[in-house]
Amino acid sequence: MTTLDNKGLRQVFDHLKKTMDHNRERLIELDSAMGDGDLGITMQKAFTAANTEAQSFKGTDIGKLMLQIGMKIATEAPSTMGTLLARGFMKGGKSIAGIQEMNLDDISSFFDAFMQGIGEAGKTKPGNKTIVDSLNPAVKALRDASLQNKSLIEGLFAAYSAAQEGVESTKNMMAQHGRAAYYGGKSIGTIDAGAVVGELIIYGFYVGANN
Repeated sequence: MTTLDNKGLRQVFDHLKKTMDHNRERLIELDSAMGDGDLGITMQKAFTAANTEAQSFKGTDIGKLMLQIGMKIATEAPSTMGTLLARGFMKGGKSIAGIQEMNLDDISSFFDAFMQGIGEAGKTKPGNKTIVDSLNPAVKALRDASLQNKSLIEGLFAAYSAAQEGVESTKNMMAQHGRAAYYGGKSIGTIDAGAVVGELIIYGFYVGANN
């Protein structure tokens, strides 16, 4: 697969739903350490809604699809992370408005805008122990892969690997946002549950595009 069209994105969102279903209890456990403990439930709701929207979408404008997915997540999973992802999908969708297929450069642009949307909504940046810390290295990997003319699958695999490393890097960070921030220095030594969500999103795109 060299590009992702609507059919390919239906596969991606189907895999994203399955990935969040499979990781529901893991995310609950990670979030329970210093958060509300509802992250797994929220992500299951969010990506069930996203998948329903992707499977029923009849248009050809991928940017519009991503925008509608963001709006659907905002309605069906109106929690902190749900709201952040909704903003990410909406800003990402606007960045690729009008295209009918996503090549690696388009995916890089989408995730760059996706990350910016999350950062703006959450008033956060890399190093604050959030989802941005797995997305940021993934975006850099996508951009580098695109510049090196690598294949779609090679680029997404590089992004997934970078996201995994990003998750691990959050162990050395002190939380700056949400309930985890109240723990101060005690938050150092644990991975961030939100960063894991970012990794799982990249994984869903990689696996979905690889089928």
